[in-house]
Amino acid sequence: MGVVYPESQSARLGVVLRRSPGVTAWSKWVWRATSVLPGAGDASWKVLRDEGGVTEYHASTHDIHLYVSDTEAYAHELQAQSPSVYVILREGEDDARMDVLTVTVSPYEAQDYSDSGEEQVERVAMPPAVLEWVTAFVDQHHREEPFVKRRRNKHRTDRKQAGIGDARISQATDVYRAPTANLQEGAE
Repeated sequence: MGVVYPESQSARLGVVLRRSPGVTAWSKWVWRATSVLPGAGDASWKVLRDEGGVTEYHASTHDIHLYVSDTEAYAHELQAQSPSVYVILREGEDDARMDVLTVTVSPYEAQDYSDSGEEQVERVAMPPAVLEWVTAFVDQHHREEPFVKRRRNKHRTDRKQAGIGDARISQATDVYRAPTANLQEGAE
């Protein structure tokens, strides 16, 4: 078990991956996360099913953490038509496997991994036991923050003189002049 933070909870989820033959010459295998197993024990690529070249593995088991600071993301996921668990995959050292980096219920965290393009983000239906656990956590800890419109700074910036540069350096001209200052000098 990893580091335990105050105001957080964690649970164990097993990850089931399906390996099927690729359909192109560039991809020998296609990997998909198909389900998660709440409360699963440790596993290391245990074969669950093997039919017609398609193999399902209990690839690994990970701790999934819920943090009070992320309840907005969890609440957002719970409002989805079908709440999901996100499995983050990365190509392994050998091309025969995918490594499971982490498992999360935060769509914001999943988006961060998706943006890099280095990881494969898979959505898996959230099992009822996990759905109840996340819902109870959000009900207990989530507080809606009221929207506060930002006020505009009324400081006037148009009164500053362009092209002054560093006041500590005494010189006849300033090498850091603004381009508008050059135009005004040429017009004179």
